Parts: sequence; structure tokens; C-alpha cells
Amino acid sequence: MIPVKPLLALAALLCSACSTSADVAAAPSRATSPADANGPVDPNAEVDVAYFAGGCFWGVEHFLEQMDGVHEVESGYMGGHVDAPSYEDVLTHDSGHLEAVRVRFDPSRVSYEAVAKRFFEIHDPTQANGQGPDIGNQYLSAVFFTSDAQKTATEGLIAALRTRGYDVVTELRPAAKFWPAEGYHQNYYASNGKTPYCHGRVRRFGD
Repeated sequence: MIPVKPLLALAALLCSACSTSADVAAAPSRATSPADANGPVDPNAEVDVAYFAGGCFWGVEHFLEQMDGVHEVESGYMGGHVDAPSYEDVLTHDSGHLEAVRVRFDPSRVSYEAVAKRFFEIHDPTQANGQGPDIGNQYLSAVFFTSDAQKTATEGLIAALRTRGYDVVTELRPAAKFWPAEGYHQNYYASNGKTPYCHGRVRRFGD
């Protein structure tokens, strides 16, 4: 039997590294679009966009793309000062970028507030120094709003969580340039037959 401490260390190691050289070698250059998995998209449907950062983008992408009305979730980088950053640039902690996701959704089927609410349920918005064992400024919790309406909706969700006793540290920032991550990061868990280690849904809003 393997002692508990080594098992915990192994889990932390698996969670703390969003990619390894083996992952890069085995992964396809671009994953199948989540929109394909959710069925055909009406070309005339309205599409809205939201941006979230909540730790390793693999897990955030995995859970948000499962929502009905979400067409596509793409992993990438946002919030820093380096143009066209690579994953290695972001790992240095000097680029200022967060691991983020871009969510394209049909507002007639799912509201921005519902997508943002799910975001707050699938990561820990009270952790200030990273997410789970992933420690570093690229793993901070943040919502990048594209409009006053998105900002107001997010502020309402944060207020609701604080009323329920959660010390939310999620930052609200205006949306900036979104830089898509390398192909091997896209739709990572579905493409590799793995499940998230760092994220899971917790119904923090009491419903």
C-alpha cells in the first residue's frame, strides 16, 4: 500500500503542471471544437462572449463547455503585457498574463449570469494565491468583463457569495486582448481521456 503523503504529493504534482513534454508529444495540434460535441450551431444564432480565469484553464474549459447553450470554450492568456505569449512565457510569472478561457455562448439559451455562476461553482473564488496546489500569479481568480452589464452581474454574484460567508477574492478587470493558447491545451481533458484534478462543481449559491 502506498502511504497517504506520497499519494497526496502525486495528486498535487498532476494538478500543478498544466502540461508535460509527454502531453505535448501526444496531443493533437488542435482539439475538436466543443461546439461540434454540443451539436450543430445555428449560423444565425446570436453569440455573446465571456472571459474567465480560475486556475489551470484545462479544468475551467472542461466544465464550462458542458453547459447547454455554450458553443465553444477556448483556453488562452489574458491580462498581461507580453504580446503573443507562449505557455513558457506565462510560466515565468513575469508576463502578467492569467490562464484564461474565452466562452462563446448563445444568450437566448443561457445567460451570462448563469455562465458566470457556474464559473464560481467550479473553482475556489476564496483562494488568493493561485488555485488548489497551483500557486502563482497566472492562476489567480478573475473575471474579465466586456460590458457594464457583465460587470454588474458578476458583482451581484460576488455579493451573494459574500452574504453566504465566502471571502471572495476574485478580481474584476476590463477584458483585454485574448491570446489563444497552443493547440495541445485546447479541449485537453476530452482529447486525452482524462478528468480534472483541480476543479469540481460545488453549489456555493445554495440552490
